[in-house]
Amino acid sequence: MRYVFFLLYFTLTASVAFCQNGQYTSSNKQAIKHFVAANHLMDDRMFDEAIAELTKAVAEDDKFVEAHIQLGDLWRRKREFGKAVIYYRKAIAANPEFNRAVYLKAGEAEITEAQYPEAKSHLQKYLTFGNITLQNMAYAQKLIADCDFSIQAVKNPVAFKPINLGTGVNSADDEYMPVATADESMLIFTRKINNNEDFYKSEQKDGNWQPAVYLSANINTAQYNEGSQSISQDGRYLFFTGCNRPDGRGKCDIYIAQKHGEGWGKPVGINPPVNTGAWESQPSISADGRTLYFVSNKAGGLGGYDIWKTTLTDKGWSQPENLGPSVNTPYDEQSPFIHPDDNTLYFSSNGWPGLGNKDLFVSRLDANGKWQKPENLGYPINSSGDENGLTLTAQGDYAFFSSNKLQGSGGFDIYKFEMPVKARPKLVTYVKGKVTDAKTKKPIEADVEIVDLERNHIVYQDYSGEEDGGFLATLTSGKNYGLNISKSGYLFCSENFSLADREPKSPFIINVELSPIEIGKKVVLRNIFFDTNKFDLRPESKAELAKLVQFLNENANVKVEISGHTDNVGNDDLNLTLSQNRAKEVYNYLIAAKIPAARLIFKGYGETQPIADNNTENGRQLNRRTEFKIVAQ
Repeated sequence: MRYVFFLLYFTLTASVAFCQNGQYTSSNKQAIKHFVAANHLMDDRMFDEAIAELTKAVAEDDKFVEAHIQLGDLWRRKREFGKAVIYYRKAIAANPEFNRAVYLKAGEAEITEAQYPEAKSHLQKYLTFGNITLQNMAYAQKLIADCDFSIQAVKNPVAFKPINLGTGVNSADDEYMPVATADESMLIFTRKINNNEDFYKSEQKDGNWQPAVYLSANINTAQYNEGSQSISQDGRYLFFTGCNRPDGRGKCDIYIAQKHGEGWGKPVGINPPVNTGAWESQPSISADGRTLYFVSNKAGGLGGYDIWKTTLTDKGWSQPENLGPSVNTPYDEQSPFIHPDDNTLYFSSNGWPGLGNKDLFVSRLDANGKWQKPENLGYPINSSGDENGLTLTAQGDYAFFSSNKLQGSGGFDIYKFEMPVKARPKLVTYVKGKVTDAKTKKPIEADVEIVDLERNHIVYQDYSGEEDGGFLATLTSGKNYGLNISKSGYLFCSENFSLADREPKSPFIINVELSPIEIGKKVVLRNIFFDTNKFDLRPESKAELAKLVQFLNENANVKVEISGHTDNVGNDDLNLTLSQNRAKEVYNYLIAAKIPAARLIFKGYGETQPIADNNTENGRQLNRRTEFKIVAQ
C-alpha cells in the first residue's frame, strides 16, 4: 500500500463533488461538454480517453478548476506524479479556496516528486481549513513531518556509491530481494520472468559472482510466485513466501526448505499460529535460527502491515508477537532483515519520517531488550520513491538492494553499497568447521552446539552436513564461546575459542575429528573453568558439564575417569592436590546429577602429564585442563 491518502481522497467521480446544482467554475459550453464526456468515460474505466477529453476541456478554458483536479487525479492514478502536480497547481492558481482536498493531493504528489518545500506549503494551507477530520489532520501532519525531515536530509547527504553485481546476477529481467550466506559464497535472489517469480542462486568465486542458476524445481513453481526469502547463515535453510498455493492457509504463507547436498527438499508451510488466514510474508531468520521475523496484516497489529516475530520452542513456533510502536506505526512496515548480530533490525516503512513513500530504517535492541526508535538511513540511500528489500553482509560493512533507477542490465538490478558507519550493526564474524570420523576420515553428521560462555546461552544449534560434514555459525565479536560436537557412538568434542581480539574479517576455522567410543580414549573438557589456585567450578562451566551428563546418560555402560592436570608453575605437591580437588569437584557434580558413583573415578595428575610446552603461556594454558577417559564399556 502507498499512503492512506489514496483510500481517503481518490475519486473518479469528482464532478459530483465539484458541481452543485449543475454549476461549474467554467461557463464555456465546449469545455463543459468535454468534462461531462470525461466523467462518462471514467464510469466505464476508460481512463486514457477521459484524460484526452479533460485535456480538451482545459484547452477551452484554462480556469476550469474541476477539470484540472480531475486531470491531476487521473495522472496520479497512472503514477505520473509530475503531471498530477502541474494540474493540481493550476487548479489552486485558478481558485485557491475552491477545494481544500486539492492541497492534500498536491502535497502528497509533490513529496513523491521530491518537491518538499512546495509540498509543505500546500499541506500547511490544507490545515487552515475548518472541519477536517482528526484522521486527515493526523495524516497531513505526518506528511509535513516527512517534508521537514526530507529538507534537512537532502542538505546532509550520506555516502552512497552503489555497485552493480554484474551480469552473473543481473539480466534484462527483474532481479530483487538478494540474501547472502555469512561467508558470502552464495547469493539467493528473486528473478521475475513473464510475471512469474522464482529463486535463483549465484556463487562467488575470486570476488566475482558466477552466472546465476535456477535454484530448485522442488521450491520454484510454474504456476505460483516465490519470493521474499531469508537464508540461514550456513545456507542450509531457506525461509520464503509462497502465495496462492493449494496447501496455503491464506493468500500468502511462509515456507521452509532444507538443503540436502547440492539440492533442496520439498518446502513445508509453517503451522499456525504463524501462518493463518491473513497475509504472512517476508520472513527473516535470526543467526541462531530460533527467532523468525515476518510481516503480516493479521488482527492485533498497529497498522496495515506490521512486523511480527515468533520463537522456536520445543513445541514448535510460538504465538507471534508484534514488535510494537517502537517499530510499527499506523501505516506500513515491511521487508524486515535481522542482522546476524541479532540486535540490529533493518526494514522499510512509510510511517516514520522519510523522503516519501517507503524509506529504509534501522532499529537496535537496547540493554533491556527493547527496540529503539528507528533511524532513517538517509539521503540518497532513501529517495522520494519506494526503497525496499535491504539486506547486509554478515560483517555489516556492505548492503545489498535492488533498484530500477540506476543504469543496469534492465528492469530491477541488484546492487551493493558500503553501509555508512553509523548505520552498521555490531561486529560479527563466523565459525566454519568440518566434522569427520577420526578413523575413516569421512564426513559425518553430528550435533553442533555453540554456547556464549558468559551468559551460558546457546547461540547456535544445528547439525553438520551429512554429505560434507560442514557447519557455519555467525557470532558476535568480542566474546568467549564454547563449542561442543557430539554424535551417538562417538566421544564428544569440546573446544573453546575467543573472539575478543579477533578481527571480524578473520573467521574461526576448525576441523574436528570425532573418535568412536573405545576404552582408553580421552576427551579434554576445555569449557570447564576454575579460578587461579582454586577448585570451585565457575558458572560458565555449566554448559560443558551438562554435555558430559548427557553423554553419560546416553551411554549407560560407559565407565570414566575424571582427571585433573596443572602446568609446572609452583610447588609439585600443591599442584597435585589442586588437580585432585578439581577432578573431585567435577566428580561431585556428576554424582549430584544422579550419575552412579560406580561408573566414575576421579584422579589428580598434577603436572606429570603435559600435552604442550610448559615454557610458553599458551602451552601452560593447555596443560591446565580437565579430562575424562573411557576405562570400561
